[in-house]
Amino acid sequence: MVGETGLEPATSRPPAVCATNCATPRLKQKNIMKFISYHKKVYNVETEKNMTSLIESNISPQNLRQSIREGKFCKPTSGFSPGHIQTNVAILPKQYAFDFLLFCQRNPKPCPLIEVLEPGEFEAKITAPGSDIRTDVPLYRVYTNGTLSDETQNIQNLWQDDYVTFLLGCSFSFETALINNGIKLSHIDNCTNVSMYITNIPTTPSGVFSGPLVVSMRSIPSDLVVRSVQVTSRFPDVHGSPIHIGDPKQIGISDLSSPDFGDPPEIHSGETPVFWACGVTPQSVAMNSKPSIMITHSPGHMFVTDKKDEDYSIL
Repeated sequence: MVGETGLEPATSRPPAVCATNCATPRLKQKNIMKFISYHKKVYNVETEKNMTSLIESNISPQNLRQSIREGKFCKPTSGFSPGHIQTNVAILPKQYAFDFLLFCQRNPKPCPLIEVLEPGEFEAKITAPGSDIRTDVPLYRVYTNGTLSDETQNIQNLWQDDYVTFLLGCSFSFETALINNGIKLSHIDNCTNVSMYITNIPTTPSGVFSGPLVVSMRSIPSDLVVRSVQVTSRFPDVHGSPIHIGDPKQIGISDLSSPDFGDPPEIHSGETPVFWACGVTPQSVAMNSKPSIMITHSPGHMFVTDKKDEDYSIL
């Protein structure tokens, strides 16, 4: 299914083309050069590296969005604006909006709704007043008829008056709570993207939308796994508790070193892989269901809101 769209898990990563970790899609060999050429045209590597190095991780959400809008920040947002809700993004023509809304309601673990914008609106008035969803995500993906057709830092030229934006909870939002409870996260320490995998777990279909669940993985010291479950269970609106702990083969993941999205993980002795439902699931659903167009965030490059993590905790 994944291979039919031109995307598939890679045995080796394509050459890095952006020093700021802008994701290069895992593409079949025939498509790799197209995207490398595209990234080289869009990103001045040294300029981007110098710009993002000046941005402190504790930057306010408003200032981070402004830096993204100005093209000064292009990297995964994990660890930035700690304590604030980050969201996955899915943008669809109005004709698909009801089916996708129902899909989210039927699949609340991977697709917890934070905000839904009216058709044509691009300001997240509830969670991020003054924002512009067309410019305030570090990197977007465009899926056309189920195929990844573009990555870009700005979608103003693609915007249509009938587009409906869905903001879905993101597990980056509970990472501050994990860190505050003494659980180190290697992808933050190493300034890499979290590892994400397509599983063999089906989602509950709705209308035209169906496809496999995507999970994010964090390697947790075995003596802190129970604590990680307790901490994240407080945040059901940003995926909540893990959906699987331990053997990845039980959920269809054959090789943890080759994630479908994000960067390869760093797993130390005495650690256990822990898997959370992931808001990249709509992208696997897009590849499977093939709507005429779906615009999303590039995995790990989230929309950062003004809302506090604790506003969405239940304890």
